[in-house]
Amino acid sequence: MKPSMFKILIPALTLPLPAFAADLELNIEVPRINAAEYHRPYVAAWIEKADNSVASNLLVWYDVDMKNGEGTKWLKDMRQWWRRSGRTLTMPVDGVSGATRPVGQHAVNFKGASKQLAGLAPGSYTLVVEAAREVGGREMLTIPFEWPAKAQKLSAQGKTELGKVSLAVKP
Repeated sequence: MKPSMFKILIPALTLPLPAFAADLELNIEVPRINAAEYHRPYVAAWIEKADNSVASNLLVWYDVDMKNGEGTKWLKDMRQWWRRSGRTLTMPVDGVSGATRPVGQHAVNFKGASKQLAGLAPGSYTLVVEAAREVGGREMLTIPFEWPAKAQKLSAQGKTELGKVSLAVKP
């Protein structure tokens, strides 16, 4: 290689690589349900790859305050999450687990550098949100999205255990 080639090649190698990070904003609505015996739902949200394998667990809301970890007993009622990754996790998971939420809108933000998003390679993914309620039903919503991508605002509407679930991808 000629010395003049180094003058071209070396600066090109030192250019910064494009950043693939983006932030996610997830909004989950827990709807008001008129029932004689109401229990807050357990909710799990995760990101799936195109082959339906789990790329990342975003959150798991369950009864973390029950004595002797009894709240984990009903995690398997979120059947899809349980089959895909829940049964392999030791609860609570730092930064993922949290207490159940009351009726209302709940926003959760994930920075691109967070452990939930840091390992995502560019490609097509699906956000999956699943809810199950004691003496109630279960419901699962999916929202396909591209990572990384231009700004995206996507949503899905639940019918029973979940209200509106929205996802905003912010490059």
